[in-house]
Amino acid sequence: MFRKLFAGIFAAGFLLCHQPTAVAQERARIAWAAFSSSHIPLWVAQEKGLLKKHGIAPEVIFFSNGPTALQALAAGELDIVLTSAPNVVNPRLAGMDTVMILSLIPTFTDHIVAVATIPGTEQLKGKIGAVNRQGSISEMGLRLVLRRLGIDPEKDTKIVSAGGNPDRLAALSKGIVHYTTLSEPFVREAEKMGFRDLLDMASLRIPLHWNGLVTRESIIKARRPMVAKVARAITEAIYYLKTDKEGTKAIITKILKITDPEGLERTYKTYAAIVPEVPYPVSAGIKTLLDDMAPRNSKAAAADPKNFVDMSFVQELDSSGFIKQLYKR
Repeated sequence: MFRKLFAGIFAAGFLLCHQPTAVAQERARIAWAAFSSSHIPLWVAQEKGLLKKHGIAPEVIFFSNGPTALQALAAGELDIVLTSAPNVVNPRLAGMDTVMILSLIPTFTDHIVAVATIPGTEQLKGKIGAVNRQGSISEMGLRLVLRRLGIDPEKDTKIVSAGGNPDRLAALSKGIVHYTTLSEPFVREAEKMGFRDLLDMASLRIPLHWNGLVTRESIIKARRPMVAKVARAITEAIYYLKTDKEGTKAIITKILKITDPEGLERTYKTYAAIVPEVPYPVSAGIKTLLDDMAPRNSKAAAADPKNFVDMSFVQELDSSGFIKQLYKR
């Protein structure tokens, strides 16, 4: 139900098509959640035929946010979702068997961007900020960072839902909010419009899985070879991202419709640097969130972060020499 309902939410038709091949292909329903450059490895895997190369017939579907995609995963309408730590942690604390198998973005990529009259983060008190939606990485990540900056997100500021990066930038430009979180290339677009980049959240060096491959333990048990093939294809896509700058930039341009050369360059540099060659979903990227939630959530306080990740898929790729062979080491 959810897949049929949300597949048409955003026009990503190029991702939904795949060509027949003589090699036996295993079907995989893969979702990417929220319109963000953090999904570049999946875009590369699809555009360069890497999923097919590794035996996957992909049906790749866009969702406007992670919580909605997780509902589809829970309903059996998806096999894998590219999403963030909150969308592993929250469902699992509620009893779902969600688990992250690859980490694509192991820390923050968003910036806090504000109207020009706000000179620094300390002036965010008493202001209205925009995030994607409640429960999304943009919302939980912003609250976590605000607390690190000495700002109580419950008392010192108001946080409202506004949608994805384009929608949040629109809310800022219309004066609906005073600040928001944005990733590249939207940070560059905001600067061109006169807004102020207050903080690159990555500069705080907080471990948190901003994006990764998430599935269910029941799916791994039933279809482990399929999950392993997807992990292999995405890992090869990371290699392409890091070693073919112009090819990757062409894919980013196609999907994000970037026309600004500086915005494109900044987007490429950000993600080529931050995506790990060996994408282990280390438990530290879960522990940060659990620790932040613990004072308000007894289940989070008692949870072991190691239970939210499955390192075995990357371990297999690492120990087999597959990743070293890609980089010819």
